[in-house]
Amino acid sequence: MKKVIFLYLILILFSCKKEKQVFQVHNVNIEQNSANKNHLKSTTEFLSIAYFHIFETAIPTPRLSDLSVLHSSFGDKKLIEQMTIKNFLNDDGIQISSIDRSSIITKTTFVRETYKKLYNRIPEEYELWFILNMIEKDADLTAEIIYFSLMTADEYRYY
Repeated sequence: MKKVIFLYLILILFSCKKEKQVFQVHNVNIEQNSANKNHLKSTTEFLSIAYFHIFETAIPTPRLSDLSVLHSSFGDKKLIEQMTIKNFLNDDGIQISSIDRSSIITKTTFVRETYKKLYNRIPEEYELWFILNMIEKDADLTAEIIYFSLMTADEYRYY
């Protein structure tokens, strides 16, 4: 009986061998596209660039002057920026492309071109998926709403 137990112990001891596994980890530098944008646009830059992105023409000097004074005199800067963008987008002369919902390629092209135009970068995969998903699920979602949401985001205020 002792021999049998001894034999089982020897079998158990030598049958289980722990194999060494070596994993190689490569350093990956991950940063957001917006992480490099750390210069806040001045009021004049913000208004001029926003106007150009929506109307594809330079803002008239008297209008820029009036909006700059309005912007400077208002306490809540984020609110006045949102109201300015909303006012621009409600104008009849806007020059932004509408969303062509005929295929995924045209929707993807719209989102990529909008990101390039407004943020000067291509959208990350999650951003692209998120906006395409919103376009798919909501037939009432317009290009103006997408422009408003992207132009009122914090990233738009920086370059």
